[in-house]
Amino acid sequence: MSKEKRFPVAIVGAGPGDVELITLKGRRLLDEADCIVYAGSLVNRQLLQDCRADIYDSQGMNLEEIVEIMAAAWHQGERVVRLHTGDPSIFGAIKEQMQALDRLGISYYVVPGVSSAFGAAAALKAELTLPEVSQTVIITRQEGRTPVPELEKLQLLASHQATMLIFLSVSMIETVVRELTAGGYPLHTPVAVVEKATWEDEHCIVGTLADIAARVEEAGIRKTALICVGEVFGDTALHAVSKLYDRSFSHGTRKGTED
Repeated sequence: MSKEKRFPVAIVGAGPGDVELITLKGRRLLDEADCIVYAGSLVNRQLLQDCRADIYDSQGMNLEEIVEIMAAAWHQGERVVRLHTGDPSIFGAIKEQMQALDRLGISYYVVPGVSSAFGAAAALKAELTLPEVSQTVIITRQEGRTPVPELEKLQLLASHQATMLIFLSVSMIETVVRELTAGGYPLHTPVAVVEKATWEDEHCIVGTLADIAARVEEAGIRKTALICVGEVFGDTALHAVSKLYDRSFSHGTRKGTED
């Protein structure tokens, strides 16, 4: 098949776990695919149940092996899907895959998905940005074997006391708490840990910086969980009201009325 007629590789976000939270486009691409390489340690296998494609689990593969499978299928003129958990742009390790495809002259595109960050917010019935509480969301991780830039250390980010969503760090929860409190979050700051957001066995633990480490330890949570920090997850959120629907507030599509 000529290069011009080959289908570009689709890098697709699978959503956080619930099979109904993949996008319509992502679902269609899975159904049409001839070759699917998926992140087996995180993606819900039920998404692939009725797919006609050849399916490869990448959890035991290195980068070269993943790219080799995609490249071979692409050269055969097959429709190739690389399926990532959540949204592939957040801790998805897709840049190195795209660079490898670039070197091979293989075209591709990215289909966004629902991040577990938003799955966790939904599980907690939380609004991440509240008027006069927090208008900033920091998505980050605790430094472990993968280093973080010096200016992005958790302690420095904590000085903003914004809403913080901390990925890939629940196994280091005690370190996370130390860094956050050293950076300025009070011990009474609300914290929630959401394990397997949107999955059938989703588990939420709510506490404060003072007790969350003990609660996580007691629950035996070691991975696949998001740490959610900030006042938007606590009682302060009950009193935050936006101007958007305030009857006295005028904006471009509504004239406000005085009491």
